[in-house]
Amino acid sequence: MLQRAQITQYAHLMRLDRPIGILLLLWPTLWALWIAGEGMPGFSILITFIIGVVVMRSAGCVINDFADRKIDPHIARTQNRPLAAGLVSPKEAIMLFVALCFVAFIMVLFFLNTLTILLSIVAVLLASLYPFMKRYTYLPQFVLGAAFAWAIPMAFAAELGTVPAIAWLLFLITVLWTVTYDTMYAMVDRADDLKIGVKSTAILFGRADRLIIGVLQVLVLSLLIVVGLLLDLNIIYFITLSIASGLMIYQQTLIYERAAKGCFKAFLNNNWFGLVVFVGIMLSYA
Repeated sequence: MLQRAQITQYAHLMRLDRPIGILLLLWPTLWALWIAGEGMPGFSILITFIIGVVVMRSAGCVINDFADRKIDPHIARTQNRPLAAGLVSPKEAIMLFVALCFVAFIMVLFFLNTLTILLSIVAVLLASLYPFMKRYTYLPQFVLGAAFAWAIPMAFAAELGTVPAIAWLLFLITVLWTVTYDTMYAMVDRADDLKIGVKSTAILFGRADRLIIGVLQVLVLSLLIVVGLLLDLNIIYFITLSIASGLMIYQQTLIYERAAKGCFKAFLNNNWFGLVVFVGIMLSYA
C-alpha cells in the first residue's frame, strides 16, 4: 500500500505540481483536434487526448529524471528533485514510467482507431529516447519537439483515420516552436551544463542564441500564417497571430540579458503563445 508521502514524491517526480509542460503539450494537440474536427472534435477523442497529454507528459518527466539521476544533483535548479535527492529509487521510477505508458496505451487501445494505436508506439519511443539525447547530440530540443509534436498526426488519425499534409505542416511548426522555448529553458542551465558536459541547443547556438531563436520564431509565425491561408481561416485567426507575434517579441526582451530568471520567464510565457493560437483557431471555426 502506497503511503501518502510516497504518493507526494511520485507526483513531484511526474511534475504535477508544475503543469507548464502539460500546457505546452496540450496547446498543439488542441490545434490539431480542432482543425481535424473542423471546430467540432469528437468528445470522447477530445477527452482521451487531454488525459493522454497529462499521462504522457508525466511519463516523460519520470524517464527524464531517471536518465538525469546522476546529473541533477550537480545542478542547482534540479538537485531537490525526488530522484536526485534520493526520495524515490531508480527502480520505482522505471515502474512508474511503465505504469504510465501502460495507462496511456490502454486508453488508445480502447478509445481510438488502429492507425492512432500504431502511431502511439512511436510516441512512446520518442518520449523514451529524448532524455538520453543530451549525452550524444547538441540537438536534444529537436527530439523533444518531435515527441511533443507527435500528438498532431495522432490527433488527425483519430479524427479522420488518415494523416493529411496539413498535419505534417503543424508537426513542423510544433517542432520549431518547441526548439525555441526549450532553448530558452536550456539557457537557464547553460553554465551548469557546460561544467558537467550536458549538451543542448543553448550551448550549440552560443552567442547567436537570441538571433537563432528569433529566426525560429519568425518561421513559426510565418508557417502559422500559411496554415491559416490553406484552411481559409477568418480574420480572427490572423488577429490572434498578431497578438502571438507580440508575445514572441516580449520573449526576446526577456532573454536579452541572458539572465536565468528572464530566460525562464520567457519559457513560461510560451504557454500564452500556445493559448492565443488555439483561441484564434477555435474562434475562426466558431
